[in-house]
Amino acid sequence: MNLYFVSFFAIFSALSQINCIYAIMFHLAPNTQKCLKEDIQANQLVMGEYEVSDVPGQVIDYIARDTKGHILSQKEQITKGKFSFMSEVYETYEICFISKVPTHKRGIVQEVSLVTKKGVETKSYEGIGEASKLKPLEVDLKRLEDLSDSIVRDFALMRVREEEMRDTNEKTNSRVLFFSIFSMCCLLGLATWQVLYLRRYFKAKKLIE
Repeated sequence: MNLYFVSFFAIFSALSQINCIYAIMFHLAPNTQKCLKEDIQANQLVMGEYEVSDVPGQVIDYIARDTKGHILSQKEQITKGKFSFMSEVYETYEICFISKVPTHKRGIVQEVSLVTKKGVETKSYEGIGEASKLKPLEVDLKRLEDLSDSIVRDFALMRVREEEMRDTNEKTNSRVLFFSIFSMCCLLGLATWQVLYLRRYFKAKKLIE
């Protein structure tokens, strides 16, 4: 078998394991809220599916928003359903689940399950293959291409963030250096003033000539 053929399928198998699907399950105490946060790139579709345990007299609301408080998706009294939103800029987004129980009721802990996916995993490649009349291998190649593009964008973003962090570190180091030099100059000036003052004092007392 050709070495390049083996290498191609090895890379394909490795990239096929990379996905953006996250599943989580947690317990939500009465009259509390729990928020899940994640950094998401700009212009990226986010889809989710949730399910909460049914408890009579208790309700749970959910809300998806960005750091500026803009509401991207919201629903009250949820039980089971789906949601989706599009990220506008690169920043941290959060999905919050809020428990509401009447004050006169003790309430019990509810179970919440959430499955989210973003980017490439939100696409239906089966539908794309049927619409474009693509062969199964061509569909896999299309998915591989999208995964590769996603990885390239992630690395480009990581490079930009690394450059920003390096610039911040360099500015911090420069400020620390200038502060250290300023501190040393102040200490030298203070030491010189003390020596001159003590010398005048001893001369005034005729302890030294």
